[in-house]
Parts: sequence; structure tokens; C-alpha cells
Amino acid sequence: YAATSAIVIALDCAFIRAFDLPVFWPILLITMKRQIKHTIKYRYTPFDIGKNRYAGGGETPVKSSI
Repeated sequence: YAATSAIVIALDCAFIRAFDLPVFWPILLITMKRQIKHTIKYRYTPFDIGKNRYAGGGETPVKSSI
């Protein structure tokens, strides 16, 4: 029952215009500052281009050619 009511509430919030609140991007970036610093620190990129590929078995990483 809880899952069904959660889905119904989520759909209501998605499709009812009163819940469609605009996002002010500078405020969003300020609140995400810690997460952005973390991704930069650990060199996370969401793309495969230039990432190391590990074949397993203790081999050295090979640069991705994609």
C-alpha cells in the first residue's frame, strides 16, 4: 500500500501545475558545491572518452579509444 500511495503522490506532484516550481540555477549550484568539488577531486567524468579501462587480472589500465 505504501508503494502505491508513493507512486500516486509522485505522479500528482509531476502533473499538477501548482507543484511545478522553477529552479534558480545559481542557488542549485551553491547547494551542490560539495558534490561538485568531490567529482573534480576524484576526476569523475560521466563519459567513457579518455577513461582508463581495466581488463582484469592485475593488468595495467589502457586508455579508452572511444
